[in-house]
Amino acid sequence: MLVPAEPRSLAAAAPAGKAKLTHPGKAILAGGLAGGIEICITFPTEYVKTQLQLDEKANPPRYKGIGDCVKQTVRDHGVRGLYRGLSSLVYGSIPKAAVRFGMFEFLSNQMRDEQGRLDSTRGLVCGLGAGVAEAVMVVCPMETIKVKFIHDQCSSKPKYRGFFHGVREIVREQGLKGTYQGLTATVLKQGSNQAIRFFVMTSLKNWYKGDDPNKVINPFVTGVFGALAGAASVFGNTPLDVVKTRMQVQHCGMEMPRAHCFHY
Repeated sequence: MLVPAEPRSLAAAAPAGKAKLTHPGKAILAGGLAGGIEICITFPTEYVKTQLQLDEKANPPRYKGIGDCVKQTVRDHGVRGLYRGLSSLVYGSIPKAAVRFGMFEFLSNQMRDEQGRLDSTRGLVCGLGAGVAEAVMVVCPMETIKVKFIHDQCSSKPKYRGFFHGVREIVREQGLKGTYQGLTATVLKQGSNQAIRFFVMTSLKNWYKGDDPNKVINPFVTGVFGALAGAASVFGNTPLDVVKTRMQVQHCGMEMPRAHCFHY
């Protein structure tokens, strides 16, 4: 007597050689969690970058370089000074990463070929769409608030007592448009950033997997690929990031002599 075969899982039942798709919901959850962890680890570098970008407007400049910026900040404010404005990015990093990876997976699932593969060109288009979506929905208001919080240290009497107080004051004084300064530059920056990032990441993954779209990539290898993709995106759009920061701080509302703008 023949025994009925055990039902196969959806993954096992998938045609051989066809890549499995990732549900956008999983990408949203994983991306949000990863985004929160990432910003908590890397924020001091973000803080120093923003300070140096703003310092170029000062006459004379306050900082001589990265090391001097860190040294002066720690001297005047302690190590906690390197985390000024962190709350604005923590609150925004989770939805930012969620929108980015959720949108990328949604778009990539629509653009894969019959075998479930996503080529590099389509990966670039999907990354561009993900970058534009996160810029409009999350990044522009979040980055504007972050820059205003950091620039608030220009005053001898900072007026923002915390994240929610700062947001309330910005909206009260400038309306919602006060959180959308530099939108065009932010869209260009995030769009190009994610287009480059996902183009490089998709290219490396396709190279690694070769003819087997379901080949498992070691987490360490994935990390290396991610680092290379991130570095490429930074080199590719740093000029747009500088423009964005300048536009966001242009109407920060600080009326102080230029010579003292960066003196805490």
